[in-house]
Amino acid sequence: MAVQSLAPRDSVSEFRDEMDRLLTGFLGDLSEGWTGGHGRLPVNAWENDESIFVEIEAPGLKSEHIDVAVVNNELTVKIDRPELQPEKEGEKIAYHRHERPTGKAARVLQLPVEVDAAEVSAELENGVLQIQLPKAEKARSRKIAIKSGD
Repeated sequence: MAVQSLAPRDSVSEFRDEMDRLLTGFLGDLSEGWTGGHGRLPVNAWENDESIFVEIEAPGLKSEHIDVAVVNNELTVKIDRPELQPEKEGEKIAYHRHERPTGKAARVLQLPVEVDAAEVSAELENGVLQIQLPKAEKARSRKIAIKSGD
């Protein structure tokens, strides 16, 4: 017997859950994110004939806060967002909102094809981490010439 939640759900939550379920096969587990479940690392991923591209939102981070690794057919991105610090040492502050999570987060994406790990590049620009994963030569599509018997 299935247990059903009695909490009301809005259509946006239902849509998000359905999209997470549909995309899990391509992108891996979408529930991974900030430890403690305070948020997630939003990801865009797409490909062309030559490469797979991944963008991850990383506002306010520097390159030393981010670790990118490719092992087999998995891309792992780890982020360690530092705690917010007051302007001056010892200054008392009062938050009115504190929605941007701090601490560690990670995303592991299953890649749909084999990539050339030695050629992967990553760039952090305007708060967006852009990763390019060139496909391995054997994973690239190529046009096959057809010989004619005429």
